[in-house]
Amino acid sequence: MERTTPSYGLLLSLLFCLLSCVSARPEPKYAWARERLHKGLVKSASLKPRWANYTTSELASSCAEALAANASAPNSDYEAASVAKWLFGQTELNLTASEDAGSWDNAVLLIELMQPNKSEVIPYIDGDATAPARYAHVVLDNMATDEPHYADILVGPLPVQNGTTTWQPLEYPYTKQAGGKVRNLDADHDLLSEWRYNVSATVSDITLDLWGGTALGLDNDTLDIWGLDPYTQEDGRITSWVTYWNYQTDDFDAETLLPLGLFFKCDLTGRDSSQWKLEGWLYNDIYYPTTESFRAAYYSPGFVKLKANVEGDWARTDQQGPIPPLDTAYPPTAVAPTGSRYKVDVEHKYVEWMDFSFYVSFSRDTGMALHDIKYKGQRILYELGLQEALAHYAGNDPVQSGTSYLDSYYGFGPYAFELVKGYDCPAYATYLNTTFYVAETTHTHLNSLCLYEFETDYAIQRHSTSSYVSVTKNIQFSIRSVCTVGNYDYMFTYTFNMDGSIGVEVRASGYIQSAHYAANGDYGYQIHDSLSGSMHDHVLNYKADFDILGTNNTMQLTTPVPVEDTSRMFWGDNGATQFTVVNTDQPNKYGEYRGYRILPSQGVCHLTVLNSFNLLNAANWATHDIMVTQHHDTEPRSAHPYNSQDVADPPVDFARFFDGESLVREDLVVWFNLRMHHIPHTGDLPNTVFTTAHSGVRFMPLNYLLGDPSRETVNMVRINYNDGNVSSVKTFGQKDEECVVDFEPAEPELWDYVVIRKFPYDPEDWYYETEAIV
Repeated sequence: MERTTPSYGLLLSLLFCLLSCVSARPEPKYAWARERLHKGLVKSASLKPRWANYTTSELASSCAEALAANASAPNSDYEAASVAKWLFGQTELNLTASEDAGSWDNAVLLIELMQPNKSEVIPYIDGDATAPARYAHVVLDNMATDEPHYADILVGPLPVQNGTTTWQPLEYPYTKQAGGKVRNLDADHDLLSEWRYNVSATVSDITLDLWGGTALGLDNDTLDIWGLDPYTQEDGRITSWVTYWNYQTDDFDAETLLPLGLFFKCDLTGRDSSQWKLEGWLYNDIYYPTTESFRAAYYSPGFVKLKANVEGDWARTDQQGPIPPLDTAYPPTAVAPTGSRYKVDVEHKYVEWMDFSFYVSFSRDTGMALHDIKYKGQRILYELGLQEALAHYAGNDPVQSGTSYLDSYYGFGPYAFELVKGYDCPAYATYLNTTFYVAETTHTHLNSLCLYEFETDYAIQRHSTSSYVSVTKNIQFSIRSVCTVGNYDYMFTYTFNMDGSIGVEVRASGYIQSAHYAANGDYGYQIHDSLSGSMHDHVLNYKADFDILGTNNTMQLTTPVPVEDTSRMFWGDNGATQFTVVNTDQPNKYGEYRGYRILPSQGVCHLTVLNSFNLLNAANWATHDIMVTQHHDTEPRSAHPYNSQDVADPPVDFARFFDGESLVREDLVVWFNLRMHHIPHTGDLPNTVFTTAHSGVRFMPLNYLLGDPSRETVNMVRINYNDGNVSSVKTFGQKDEECVVDFEPAEPELWDYVVIRKFPYDPEDWYYETEAIV
């Protein structure tokens, strides 16, 4: 076995649990959805503290006290409001209040904390240095121009003070040095929507004949139209395909299961809608260059009409069918009999469990992230968090084959809704709120993070002999959120284990985005009468900034087949290659390098679609399983939420992170991908299930300690016996003399679940700005 090393290569503080409002349900995942979301955010309502709604769990966690303030904590309400007020005083920005802004106005989209540089945070949290200065990251939607664009700017230092606070273009975190600007292809979304409906009106006789409905932008429409994300960007032209869907007829969000198989192509280049062009129609795999040719063919003898996809019980998620034997009896459930065994500092979002500690942050783009993860007092990871999520589709039709969602464009933060107690997480979990600031409004989602301990269904250690059996319980600690981005629900979980390992998992459920079955047999199974389960890949990119015994780290490869001279790699065949971040300066007593191994915990799959025409350089982080770079303050993220707006020259081109720099005894960042191949089958109806749509990675101590740290737990037993009789039972100090839970097998109280999702909360209007998922 040979070991090799590559030669190169995060008035009132916005606390999780203090403010409460609810938010709109997700928009469809098409290119103008985010802009529609912004328009749904802007009308302000009074956001009042609802102290009665601060609930963690009946068995509340103990209080912890962070040793330092959370350097990644969000802007306070006062900070965000003062930044917004200050921005409107900068006449050169020419800003219009979001509530009043139209498609030719400049508006504020986002105000959030600019994550401070690691080079400034480490001296603060580890030494006597002062806390890093706080700055606001602001995103402006500059539409009062023939070339509309998003602009990232930096405002600070905070708090805002006239004479000292300034703004400047934010360039340093991006590979594209363009003054923090990236074009906005959705500036004219309202006009575009009207234009599309006008196109649809030209074939209303056909849609009425085919499906008994129209898509005209009217309240009584029974059909919907939307299509590509991202737009096709080629030779200076912006084009898109649009397709028809049946609206669902009841409360179930089944529209993405109801494609109708008719498509039209349009050229949307520029802001002058008179120059936009309809470029043709596609139906039953036959292309018609004009509306006239399509109509002539439709009314000619022998024209084949496809069967529509129509909602029914097959698309509804309520219980149906025969109830399994004994299923009405209450199932097994978990309890915390003596209360929680972890501590939370709510103000600083700081958590302690056993020998682990970490801080929590939350952002609009990527949702939950963890910082300063320590084990036994030593930092293991400076930062661990989601960077981007890709859903790349394939199909015979132009919409499926051209769809490559980059989900940070929509944002994970706005869609981290309230978790369902006893279902998403144990009823006894600690539930925390999340907060983000968008379009001059603060938004807080109740109970949208959960923290809990759980006993797995297998022991962490076991051995029996002729004289004893020894077994240790396997207790894990998890922090979780669920984000419903469009039709998919993503469950994100970080898990901490008694053996010192850390798990990163994602699971997917919800409604698939499907295709009409006509001519799509090579790209998916037929799963209903006229429905194809459109095949696609999920790839979710994470950043893991390791600090193993300091920042002088090295990636060590241990494999029977040497791998050299690369810093972007694939998992080894049969899991043969071990990837370990080690500190070669501090070996253990046996001379072995101490480190943490990175290994896939749920199968191995690689991206199916390579050299994507849809994405070009917008998702170069998806090309390999695991990638290693030196830490640079100028490379905080592998992606940008607006990469889809300029796929050839995006704000962050991850490929440009790799420039031959040394990866030996350096401050290393590991970027890894969780992947799922999804070829939907009949079992994905009505919803995909979490059990199989699953991917994960585990960080495992390797020669880091001198033994198994799970030996330290008292939750173990040794049963001694001889001659077939038990001679003694040795426990090791577990508390079993009291139980604070008076448990009765009943559902958790769910009547206080926040059922209305809207931006922002208005107690006088429960349905304010509420829109359907599609």
